[in-house]
Amino acid sequence: MPLASNLPRSCCAVALAVVLAGLASPAGAQFSMVPAPAATTAAASVAGNPLEYRRDAAKHLYTLFPTRIYRGRMPPLLYGVAIVDTEIDAEGKVLDVRLRRPPAAPEVGPWIQSVIRRASPFPVPTNLGEKTVFSEIWLVDKSGNFQLDTLTEGQR
Repeated sequence: MPLASNLPRSCCAVALAVVLAGLASPAGAQFSMVPAPAATTAAASVAGNPLEYRRDAAKHLYTLFPTRIYRGRMPPLLYGVAIVDTEIDAEGKVLDVRLRRPPAAPEVGPWIQSVIRRASPFPVPTNLGEKTVFSEIWLVDKSGNFQLDTLTEGQR
């Protein structure tokens, strides 16, 4: 007779929950808190279109979160890949962050959105009008470090 059959049903449920929690992705904890941005001010952007502005926004994120940037070529299997649309106003403030393609790991999407919101204000888009939307591909490692497609060092 298995040992578990001698335990009350609630103990078995608790034991199963503990086992399953241990099988949960160890990378999930990396996404439970959003890093604090480095103290810096964003320079104005002279980009003439959202694609050019995307580079200025990526540099801004790299400057604010230097310890979360994955250095070197990304590993072959990424923990999360997401396509994110960010809408900003004429002052560089984030108005909206939408996951156009959410990552497979459910905890990564909200984490990315929070990182973007904490990075506000972005560089002032001097040539793009009242609002602009730019898209970026986020490449996220299980360590919680990331690269942006605009500035990626590639993949192994």
